[in-house]
Amino acid sequence: MHNSLKITIGSILALIFFSFSTSNKIDSNKKFLPFVGDTITWKLLGEIKFTMKKHPKYGEVQFPLVNEKIKFKGKKKVYISGFIVPIDNKNYALSKNVFASCFFCGKSGPESIVGLHFKNKTPKLKTDQYVTIEGTFRYNEDDVDDWIYNLDNAIIVKGD
Repeated sequence: MHNSLKITIGSILALIFFSFSTSNKIDSNKKFLPFVGDTITWKLLGEIKFTMKKHPKYGEVQFPLVNEKIKFKGKKKVYISGFIVPIDNKNYALSKNVFASCFFCGKSGPESIVGLHFKNKTPKLKTDQYVTIEGTFRYNEDDVDDWIYNLDNAIIVKGD
């Protein structure tokens, strides 16, 4: 009985040792990103519903109903990765999909895009550039002329 207990404990300790020794190696060729905040996923942003309401300017319009998990992230620093989509000569959005399959082409819904409001001067970015952005998360359920999701004070923390 004592031998089987020793073998079991030894196996558990070996498993713990080897899992830590292999999973905690840092690739010296990659920049270490000390994320302090919450990562937000496209799957979470996609968990949204819509309701039809009258709008004084546009008539009957779909308004988003943001779920509680997303509301909890409001006004907090978050990180999200996606593809850069140009809006005009000065503004960009972050998309779940590349430009050819993004919201503007009718291949996705408005929940698959996040408006970007950069902290400093807007950087020069390329269409479909894959980046990770840090910013203060803001959701919108009332203004049909604004994005449902926005990142304020956005900065690029990782890019191609």
